[in-house]
Amino acid sequence: MSGNDSPRRSAGKQEGNLWKVAVYIRLSREDSHCADESESVANQRAMLREYIASRQDGDGYVLIKEYVDDGVSGTTDDEREAFQQMLSDIKKGLINCVIVKDLARSFRNYSDQGYYLDDWFPRYNVRFISLFHQPLDSYREPQAMRSIAVPIQGVLNESHCAETSDKVRAVLDMKRRRGEHIGSFALYGYQKDPNRKNAILTDPEAAEIVREIFSRFLKGESKTAIVQSLNTRGVPCPSLYKRRQGLRYSNPHLIPGKQPLWCSVTVTNILKNRMYCGDMVQGRCRIKSYKIHIQERVPEREWYIAENTHEAIVSREDFQRVQELLKLNTRTPPRQKELCLFSGFLRCQDCGRAMSRSKSGNHVYYYCRTYKDRSQKACTKHTLRHDRLEQAILCTLHLLIYGAADPISILSRLDKASVRTSPAKALSAAVSRKKQELSDTVRYKAAAYEDWKDSVISYQDYCEIKSRCQERAEALAEELCSLQSSLEAELCRPCPLPMDAYQISHAMETLSREILTEFVRRIRVWEDGRIGIIFRFSDIYR
Repeated sequence: MSGNDSPRRSAGKQEGNLWKVAVYIRLSREDSHCADESESVANQRAMLREYIASRQDGDGYVLIKEYVDDGVSGTTDDEREAFQQMLSDIKKGLINCVIVKDLARSFRNYSDQGYYLDDWFPRYNVRFISLFHQPLDSYREPQAMRSIAVPIQGVLNESHCAETSDKVRAVLDMKRRRGEHIGSFALYGYQKDPNRKNAILTDPEAAEIVREIFSRFLKGESKTAIVQSLNTRGVPCPSLYKRRQGLRYSNPHLIPGKQPLWCSVTVTNILKNRMYCGDMVQGRCRIKSYKIHIQERVPEREWYIAENTHEAIVSREDFQRVQELLKLNTRTPPRQKELCLFSGFLRCQDCGRAMSRSKSGNHVYYYCRTYKDRSQKACTKHTLRHDRLEQAILCTLHLLIYGAADPISILSRLDKASVRTSPAKALSAAVSRKKQELSDTVRYKAAAYEDWKDSVISYQDYCEIKSRCQERAEALAEELCSLQSSLEAELCRPCPLPMDAYQISHAMETLSREILTEFVRRIRVWEDGRIGIIFRFSDIYR
């Protein structure tokens, strides 16, 4: 047989043909869980080899190569590496006969089946043999290739694949609604629970890095500074960390041969991920269809979010503050790693645009960005000196703190927090664990109901599971109530005052970005030098 790209001569039906055979085997993901062992790779191989060995029609059959796509869908030929290699070898003239167990092994896409059987294989003078569903032999029985049963079988195969895809997607969506983790890998900072399927646990080593990233960002460090620090210290980035944990994880965006490093995008994704405050967020991407295996992003309103499904690495308060800071228009000064103190907070009262920072002599000033960058006729300077603004904010915060609570009560709470840290922290952790157990029990009960409705379990099994869950939930509720009472008593227990009022009044001597982000939402600047501070709490001196 010629190795030309487009050989068109027909195979004559004389005796003594030599068939250079390619055996194509495919096992899909759904087949791997099927009870029918005939679908396995080993059994497909045995059947096909037995067929070749039993041929006694006067022709010669030489098995050139086996092509195996294990765990790959048959709905598209582009993603099947072995199938593509077989086509390449056919073009080279190495193969002139393809044998498969059935049509579903080769195609589960009706249009692809028609293209290869009616056009591609005949174009390259390839004999196609299917042993079952439909039995075909394009050389011995060419008229069977034109039978109406062939396209019907193709439609049935594609329909089966579509139905399977719908069922799998429905099951996965149900698990997402329940808050069950269905990903192949846990998010950086967590690890899959070895004792509970579809659950995750905190990974102490990675979780500490996540806490560090949130903490440093809240203190005013730029994402670039955080990235440089992590890479300088040799902290493995999420993709490298997973590989070092023995996981078969690969990042498709990495350059081959290059060791992956931390980058600003990775840090930003961590800072924006709601999973770190204890909520399960899934369904951010989806496969376009069972025939088009391309992932597409899903709008946030369509994500599956279940609250309080696992242990939080950062508090909700810190996470929310980070989200607000990410929305600010921030700038990092040249050759510095920390953000400017007021970066993202200042707005011109008249035009609403951010203020521009500039240094003149020994002082730093802020100007309206519209006035400075666009047109001096569009707005006025709104000039404000940095040190005076800082003192004004600090003075206002002192006044508000003293107005919100008297120093004695503040000292009392501070002392209780320091002296009782260990027992209170232990009780608080126990309360969180019991809440998690109670939440898991309620979800398990709901999952049993769904399984009964879907005929996965019997009504008797459902009633038994429901009864056990109810008993467990009641016991957990009692334990939780007891722990909360103990925690409240611990926090309210009287203790001596180690500080005096003078010390508390000087606790906040300078204004830091951490303090600013804790108390202030926005600062508006008037042309005459007045400022308006929008706090994160009620201003009793408004």
